[in-house]
Amino acid sequence: MPKNKNIKSILIIGSGPIIIGQACEFDYSGSQAIRSLKEEGIEVTLINSNPATIMTDPSLADNVYLKPLTTKSIIEILKIHPEIDAVLPTMGGQTALNLCIEADDKGIWEDFNVSLIGVDIDAINITEDREQFRKLMIDIGVGQAPSTTATSFLKGKEIAQEYGFPLVIRPSFTLGGFGASIVYKKEDFDELLSRGLEASPIHEVIIDKALLGWKEYELELLRDSNDNVVIICTIENMDPMGIHTGDSITVAPAMTLSDTTFQRMRDMAIHMMRSIGDFAGGCNVQFAVSPDEKEDIIAIEINPRVSRSSALASKATGYPIAKIAAKLAIGYHLDELDNQITKTTSALFEPTLDYVIVKIPRWNFDKFEGSDRTLGLQMKSVGEVMGIGRCFQEALHKATQSLEIKRNGLGADGKGEKDYDTIIQKLTHASWDRVFVIYDAISIGIPLSRIHEITKIDYWYLRQYEELLGLENEISTNKLDSLSYELLLEAKQKGFADRQIAHMLGCLESEVKAKRTTLDINRVYKLVDTCAAEFSAQTPYYYSTFENKMITPDGVVKADNESVVTDKKKIIVLGSGPNRIGQGIEFDYCCVHGVLAAKEAGYETIMINCNPETVSTDFDTADKLYFEPVFWEHIYDIIEHEKPEGVIVQLGGQTALKLAEKLDKWGVKIIGTSFEALDLAEDRKRFSELLVDLDIPFPKYGTATTADEAAAIADSLDFPILVRPSYVLGGQGMKIVINKEELEKHVVDLLRKIPNNMLLLDHYLDGAIEAEADAICDGEDVYIIGIMEHIEPCGVHSGDSNATLPPFNLGEFVMQQIKDHTKKIALALKTKGLINIQFAVKDDTVYIIEANPRASRTVPFIAKAYQEPYVNYATKVMLGDKKVKDFVFNPQLEGFAIKQPVFSFNKFPNVDKKLGPEMKSTGESILFIDNLKDDQFYELYSRRKMYLNK
Repeated sequence: MPKNKNIKSILIIGSGPIIIGQACEFDYSGSQAIRSLKEEGIEVTLINSNPATIMTDPSLADNVYLKPLTTKSIIEILKIHPEIDAVLPTMGGQTALNLCIEADDKGIWEDFNVSLIGVDIDAINITEDREQFRKLMIDIGVGQAPSTTATSFLKGKEIAQEYGFPLVIRPSFTLGGFGASIVYKKEDFDELLSRGLEASPIHEVIIDKALLGWKEYELELLRDSNDNVVIICTIENMDPMGIHTGDSITVAPAMTLSDTTFQRMRDMAIHMMRSIGDFAGGCNVQFAVSPDEKEDIIAIEINPRVSRSSALASKATGYPIAKIAAKLAIGYHLDELDNQITKTTSALFEPTLDYVIVKIPRWNFDKFEGSDRTLGLQMKSVGEVMGIGRCFQEALHKATQSLEIKRNGLGADGKGEKDYDTIIQKLTHASWDRVFVIYDAISIGIPLSRIHEITKIDYWYLRQYEELLGLENEISTNKLDSLSYELLLEAKQKGFADRQIAHMLGCLESEVKAKRTTLDINRVYKLVDTCAAEFSAQTPYYYSTFENKMITPDGVVKADNESVVTDKKKIIVLGSGPNRIGQGIEFDYCCVHGVLAAKEAGYETIMINCNPETVSTDFDTADKLYFEPVFWEHIYDIIEHEKPEGVIVQLGGQTALKLAEKLDKWGVKIIGTSFEALDLAEDRKRFSELLVDLDIPFPKYGTATTADEAAAIADSLDFPILVRPSYVLGGQGMKIVINKEELEKHVVDLLRKIPNNMLLLDHYLDGAIEAEADAICDGEDVYIIGIMEHIEPCGVHSGDSNATLPPFNLGEFVMQQIKDHTKKIALALKTKGLINIQFAVKDDTVYIIEANPRASRTVPFIAKAYQEPYVNYATKVMLGDKKVKDFVFNPQLEGFAIKQPVFSFNKFPNVDKKLGPEMKSTGESILFIDNLKDDQFYELYSRRKMYLNK
């Protein structure tokens, strides 16, 4: 059946601000869905309150409403757009589903004659209400763990008495495992039961007999209205049951599942999907499998929507689940749609992988002092990375190299843990870094049987680790000159980085690179094609690997490289890597707009990134996508292969910026602001000298590399003092100290965590107002795109402040200083592109806190508030394609826009929630108000000092 001709206008509900448990994967899904529906000539209206995403870009949906996700907003939109025929709630995570249910309960869809597509309310209710789900599974013959529902504290106590410990408590209708816990001993039960009941909006928990040690799997399915079902991807969790899938290391395809059990699981998943309701779209099913020969299967849950895993599965297979799911929701059948990668096969074909992917979560525990860092049923990670390789070991190494936690991969970097007790502790209480600790355990001689006994991780994975260590030990007995071709090739095929091999051999990374170039051991690039090369792919989506040479029929010895280099002029855009606090989805927004602008300027665009959740790694965003770590070796090999005109670093946050020095050193052209200017802005001493020359005031400061130097500087600066390390993002390690004891303690701690760092000590301007400006500069002219005033006082990180555009309380004299300082600094730094400058205003004097000649967190917010494509303009300026004066700027904003930070403190119940110079927010929303008498503004302003943590 072709599409439903009666549907001409659709409302899509977004997922709102980024929180732990619901991140940028829904921005990706929503963006895909909007594009997919617009291809069909359908008018798309979007409601989403997140300004940092591509999804809310005016270039995507026909009507974008940056409004709070409430039924009040839904009613307002439906009154303005009576033409809306249907609502698609499956693209916005749990937030969208919950809002959809609430609107249904209130009769809103019925009142406005809006039909629900992509899912039905019964399916949502059955899958979210754990007792209903359990009963249904038993009725259809699908295995369930022994469990009972409790809606009161007393009932919960009775269940615990019956089952004994360990137990699992899971609240109904929550996201990211919020409120869930494993209870190992009786003493902890009362507190954890209370927490679970409070977390559930319907005051209900299900208490399961714990299946600790069982293996965990996820299947991603699609179903059409003709009841065709395809399994897009099978994902295996390396971590056994007991750790939330969002915090698990996952692998695709499944590695340790027998074929007979896989077929049983397939049939079960399809049976489950068909039993929960008559709907068309995506679905995620999770199973537990007993780790014995019987391989008993138990269903954990089913989500009738696109999920975190469907973004991962889309990137892992090249099959755009959300795009196809949106078409199924409007009536298409799978056999009527094309595979988006091959363009010649049907979407009814199930993808086949001839490579392995490994996903590793990215945590930010350092932002939550005193937080419980052990992993469990409640998700704690803020982002994730994905590595693609020809084998598990290569993919695992690539994923660890993508994390940006100062590791070069597994082992061989001198940073491994050596203490037996620490290793055992981290294995016993699942730690965020146990992907590395397993390697450390094997390296100090702990037997695999003991590691398996503690972690319950399958022996197959542990033997893969053991093999890697054996190879490291073998290489370490050599010197660079004596290292054989075969051994070096094997190390590269198993994912070891040049710098790891250099560590083993006691030489330089550049020497290993030179040796493998001499031996012709070079990366080749392979297509992600959905069909294991059975059909030719039309989409340039690549990963790298190393191959044994083969002899072609005409006698040439070579490795097969599927990435064909064109003779067009090219630009590489470096992505921002994994989502984390301080560097979120706003930089992905900037990268995508940078790519689109470079295309408009006539360049072939090449994207390098490793984040599976985002739009930048969509296979049709750039002309070519290299799904690779944003890690020097991988980037430089792509540059050597593609030979671009240059590389854009100022759109990918600190990730891309940190590579500028190396690019400059190796003679690669940096597009836009030069490395020299980027470095000058980071070097506080040189930057302060520049400010003196420009006659611009700044707080008194000093620099130190030891605690003694810091103490000496403190004598010349008055307390309070703001201490911060160089070259960090999101205020990492920043703190306001009020005496010498605090200063010494913090400096010692910082230098232990970030060795050899230059520390900056500023006199903290107590009681100052903080403001910031973003601007575009072409080296001659400067256009200030926005000036924001923070509602919170100076001392709260700008990412954690409510920022008001335009300012609400700065006089003309102060505003003029901000404008003058911004223009002077932008020109003095020879900025080409974007720059962000932060100010402290005290006694009508504007002091400079810092300048960042790059895209900032606030650029997407300003672009959405003023309805102007500033990143597009800035990219064209960077490329030299346009000058500032070539653009007609026409900002549109009545009243004020407020950037509101959103926190995920509920994931860390015992953590200090006070705000300070180190950023803690995970996302943001945008609030529009007509004037300063608005109740919401009044409330924000009255609470402005509430959380200040000095």
